[in-house]
Amino acid sequence: MIKLGEKIKSLRKQKNISQEILAGYLGVSFQAVSKWENGSTMPDVTLIPAIASFFGVSTDELFDFNLFEMEKQVDEICHEAYKCRFSDTARSEQILREGLQRFPGNDIILNNLLYTLDYTTRADEVISLCKTLIESTKDDSVKYDACRILASCYKENGQIDLIKPVLEKIPEVYFSKLELMASLLEGEESYEAAQKHKNISADDLISMLIIAGKHLKKNGELKKANAQFRIAQKIIAAFEEDFLESKFFTSTVYESSMEYREEIEQLLNE
Repeated sequence: MIKLGEKIKSLRKQKNISQEILAGYLGVSFQAVSKWENGSTMPDVTLIPAIASFFGVSTDELFDFNLFEMEKQVDEICHEAYKCRFSDTARSEQILREGLQRFPGNDIILNNLLYTLDYTTRADEVISLCKTLIESTKDDSVKYDACRILASCYKENGQIDLIKPVLEKIPEVYFSKLELMASLLEGEESYEAAQKHKNISADDLISMLIIAGKHLKKNGELKKANAQFRIAQKIIAAFEEDFLESKFFTSTVYESSMEYREEIEQLLNE
């Protein structure tokens, strides 16, 4: 496999640009680019997508990865990390970091890594990584997820004025891929999509009812607000009869809604 520094040098010469121009685009010194090309250092992992974007190639091409094998191994890494994302976040992060050593700058692994980082204590890292993915990834799902996470991080850290410009990068969508797969496919593929969309939709609906209720309560419309909260309670209660499909989830909607239930009880009793 060709060395990364050699690949960067080759692509730079094909583009007929200097080390200074590449360095200026990436926000590093030309000495840093020189060290990459002579193999004495490697670019920071967060710069890999930007380097690929600058040259108009994929991160896989930078490393001469076999695309099919790479995607298969990346999926395995992310699946392994997901299994402990909620129970052992540090371990999940470690698995992804090790994955990035094998596949530096891989968009999918970097996207998954964002889910292991605390928005408050590691805000700078989250913001930097999100901005890198938004600007450089060619995968729209990664880009828009990074927009969502960046906006959430801004809110968590009180940077309210920065939220709307980020969210405006996300297109309005009136249907989802999962919804269409559930409706138009058949058999196991349809079933899997339906299960996933069902759980996502339930969580979203409960969340939206709570948000609407809080707004109404703040405006003094307590009757309307409490109606929203009680509807949310009924939706959660309805899922108590649901079963765990362990092929797709680690918990049911009812099991994962404990925080919602506690919050709604508190809102109704205030």
